[in-house]
Amino acid sequence: MEGADPKKVSDLAKKRGKPQLGTLGAGNHFLEIQKVSDIYDDKAKEWGVTDKDQVLIMLHCGSRGLGHQVASDYLKIQEQAVKKYNIWIPDRQLVCAPAKSQEGQDYFAAMKCAVNYSFTNRLVMTQWIRETFEKIFKKDWESMDMHTIYGICHNVVKLEEHKVDNEKKQLFVHRKGATRSFPDQPVLLAGSMGTSSYILKGTQTAMEKTFGSSAHGAGRAMSRHGALRQFRGEKISQELADKGIVSKATSPKSLAEEAPGAYKDVENVIESVHNSDISIKVIRMEPIGVLKG
Repeated sequence: MEGADPKKVSDLAKKRGKPQLGTLGAGNHFLEIQKVSDIYDDKAKEWGVTDKDQVLIMLHCGSRGLGHQVASDYLKIQEQAVKKYNIWIPDRQLVCAPAKSQEGQDYFAAMKCAVNYSFTNRLVMTQWIRETFEKIFKKDWESMDMHTIYGICHNVVKLEEHKVDNEKKQLFVHRKGATRSFPDQPVLLAGSMGTSSYILKGTQTAMEKTFGSSAHGAGRAMSRHGALRQFRGEKISQELADKGIVSKATSPKSLAEEAPGAYKDVENVIESVHNSDISIKVIRMEPIGVLKG
């Protein structure tokens, strides 16, 4: 993103981010090797997906400690901005600042740094993934056609033009738990471990109804604490293995927190966005291998 200003990022954020470049991170971040199970739309060919059982790789990671610290730093700043500008908000856990204020613009410039860090983070890991496949299969990645279909950041703020009351306006669009769904562009929607994920395409309907937005994942149905009480990582690993899915994680706890049962049914989520024409099914993938940070 253009307009990133490293001077608006604290030394602590930079210190936290420096050693973490090229790392997956915990939580719902993952690296999956997937196979195509269904193709619904000719758009798949344009994106290089032509056959069932074709192998794809889905990588979900973020801006690591740098982005987390940027958020922490500006939460404190915007807590003060709420008082300074006498803004009423309905929940004390919410904060904000006027978009054109110094506090608002400083945050926007710092957030763009976190966005660019996350793009770089994925770029580094993508290269390592390609090199690993080259090592295993004794072929170069170009001959294996390991090109990137789509890369995007979510949980960010974007300055975009949208229609409001039939009038075009510049808006700051916050997508939390959501991703862009612009006409005919890919929409990545991840399931949970052991369930399918999808690539969809954006629609004009989304531009009119949701400011060009769609869900980006199945979404949790249970808190992480709740999942830890109910599931055991070792059992989850065995259940995945029984389905033919190889899983690796830094600890059994990571698998328990991200157990498939802790998430909504991705097929129901897909039908919701597809039938409402917010984003349209193009490709369905099933996991072969799952790596959790």
